[in-house]
Amino acid sequence: MLEQLKLIKQNAINEVETCNDIKELIELRVKYLGKKGPIQEAMKSMKDLDIEERKALGLVSNEVKDAISVAIDAKQGSLEALEVEKKLQSEFIDVSLPARGQNHGHTHLLNQVVEEIEDLFIGMGYDIAEGPEVEYDHYNFEMLNLPKGHPARDMQDSFYITEELLLRTHTSPVQARTMLKHEGKGPVKIICPGKVYRRDDDDATHSHQFMQIEGLVIGENITMSDLKGTLDVFAKKLFGENREIRFRPSFFPFTEPSVEVDVTCAKCKGEGCPMCKDSGYIEILGAGMVHPNVLKMAGFDHNKYQGFAFGIGAERIAILKYGIDDIRQFYTNDMRFNKQFSK
Repeated sequence: MLEQLKLIKQNAINEVETCNDIKELIELRVKYLGKKGPIQEAMKSMKDLDIEERKALGLVSNEVKDAISVAIDAKQGSLEALEVEKKLQSEFIDVSLPARGQNHGHTHLLNQVVEEIEDLFIGMGYDIAEGPEVEYDHYNFEMLNLPKGHPARDMQDSFYITEELLLRTHTSPVQARTMLKHEGKGPVKIICPGKVYRRDDDDATHSHQFMQIEGLVIGENITMSDLKGTLDVFAKKLFGENREIRFRPSFFPFTEPSVEVDVTCAKCKGEGCPMCKDSGYIEILGAGMVHPNVLKMAGFDHNKYQGFAFGIGAERIAILKYGIDDIRQFYTNDMRFNKQFSK
């Protein structure tokens, strides 16, 4: 029986040494060390042996199992190392080859315009204020001198969620909230960039959603000349040092007096052409002095504090600055359009 075990050991080691496949090696492990292997078959005769013979047979069988197991483990290690080496050779990378270019995204044109305007006003000492896009009627209209039933509300067709909640029609409610936080004490100097929503039919010049950047300054001895000087700096920064602005009388419920602000036409330089309808100017934004009622509702003494406000449409600025003919280009995610303005 002992000789039979030694023969099994020798045959197993010989087969292991000549094996060159991991799958076959696993099969050899099952063949010799499994429950139905030759070693287990040889051990069935132990019941016919005396105690000493059983001990000797058990000792030898364990030695044979260990020797076969060690041989298989060693062979498996060498075969796996060989496979790794082959894989490294087949997947060789020449690090001296030129790298493949990576496509990187870039800031959308509207965000570029917003960031440019933000940088300008931050440099002038303004803070950036933000507020919710789903707004209360109280902040969106009533705090801005537009009580319920006011006819001027028709100027801004709104998306109402409930009787008191709506998608904000401008970023002016951010100004109202900021004024309340100051508790009637100036100065206040902010710009409010963000999305606004109005019920409008989308076409080349209109969108139900657009970007607005509003500005507000409140302090003592603030005058219309401060407003004009600020917007003159804005126009020259965005459109060029040779551009001029003009004020035209207008009406907004939250400012008095109110003005429409125009900038000299980029094409004719103020001489008059079809682009500007021979006026020499193109409208860019609305502005005015903060209405005394708005100051009162926010807790400011209108005899002590004055202020000005302005509202800039980011899309309109981008259209005029870059010669874009359709506002819908900003929202259709056409990469051919977007890539023209990559930085």
